[in-house]
Amino acid sequence: MDWDLVIWDCDGVLVDSEGIASQVMAAAATAAGWPMSVDEAAREFTGRTMPDCVALIESRLGHAPAADFAERVQSARRRAFERDLQAVPGVGAVLDGLAVPICVASNGSRQMVEFSLAVTGLLPRFAGRIFTAADVPRGKPFPDLFLLAARKLGARPEATAVIEDGVFGVEAALAAGMSAFGYSAAGNGQALRSAGARVFERMAELPALFARAPSRSGGRPRPRREGSGARCLGLAAGRDEPDRR
Repeated sequence: MDWDLVIWDCDGVLVDSEGIASQVMAAAATAAGWPMSVDEAAREFTGRTMPDCVALIESRLGHAPAADFAERVQSARRRAFERDLQAVPGVGAVLDGLAVPICVASNGSRQMVEFSLAVTGLLPRFAGRIFTAADVPRGKPFPDLFLLAARKLGARPEATAVIEDGVFGVEAALAAGMSAFGYSAAGNGQALRSAGARVFERMAELPALFARAPSRSGGRPRPRREGSGARCLGLAAGRDEPDRR
């Protein structure tokens, strides 16, 4: 039995955005009154929605940041992404080699996910198959987002693989009854492994890991056959909300 679906996180998995986003968030938090380094921003904010980031800053400061904080962070991210954002090395070749349906499921806003994928040239691969935290009552680490994607695309959770770079995403995948693969280019392999993911450090390692790792239903992602153009269909409807960074 073959796998039904491969779900990809966006930031840090498809697009090499985490370092850029952490720089932006460190500057914004520091300006708001919580001085921090880029590494500290990565530890504090990676994987969180923007409302969660704002709430964390408020709890640290004892008062809410400026009313336009999220808007200013979003604008700064867009400028930085336009200038520096690239696809994760090797991810295009992995996508080309898969014949199973694929989609994106991100805690980010639809606007920023589509913008990031467009800047890096990946958007056409996922058009109409993008799901965000705005589509569900609860984002990651809850399973709602992944279960929505599987339901919309006709996939069984036990036959779905999820590619993540953060513990929240791994927890959400396992809570949904899916198989989690953890991309540890940022050096967080132990945390991903402890959360329950099969860990890899380079995208080039993922096809072999797929081949060795059966889904919970016993299947494996299929390598692309020559001339195959299989992709999944579906449309995620929802409202935009401030991005997770």
